[in-house]
Amino acid sequence: MNTLTFLLSTAIQLYTMVLLLRVWMQWARCDFYNPFAQFVVKATQPIVGPLRRVIPSIGGLDTSSLLVAFVLSLIKVIVLLMVITLQPVIWIAALLVMLKTLGMMIFWVLLVMAIMSWVSQGRSPVEFALRQLTEPLLRPIRSLLPAMGGIDFSPMILVLLLYVINMGVAELLQSTGSPLLLGLWMAT
Repeated sequence: MNTLTFLLSTAIQLYTMVLLLRVWMQWARCDFYNPFAQFVVKATQPIVGPLRRVIPSIGGLDTSSLLVAFVLSLIKVIVLLMVITLQPVIWIAALLVMLKTLGMMIFWVLLVMAIMSWVSQGRSPVEFALRQLTEPLLRPIRSLLPAMGGIDFSPMILVLLLYVINMGVAELLQSTGSPLLLGLWMAT
């Protein structure tokens, strides 16, 4: 049963990442003619497309994709906890799982972007899309850092900030005394 739970949880998390990537790409105003962006749209369109007719975007934020990501996070929480209840703690847990998935996705995008910068040297459409995604997050950090002789430390600072936020949320959950939420935060 643990293997099935792991596989289902991983599949849900990967699709949630693709949905959140779609939201992030729209927020960052990525070029949707890019082959990587086309993959993200085609992978999410069967579910998000019909919802977009009913649920409008709010201020450039793809709310239908966010809603599906939240519902998938809720299903993941139910699968991980093996409970079927709609108590408020489950809704909070689903939101925390979605936020942790977003943080992990940002980390992986930064890592892939760093590796691709060594290999493709700016010639890949995937690297172009990743730069478009990370630029709105890295620009404020770059503006605060002094010039470092052509070395960009902003991705490392962002990863450090993500790590600090992750630790802070874990400490906050520990101080609330909710072992359920803390265990779920650490497990995902």
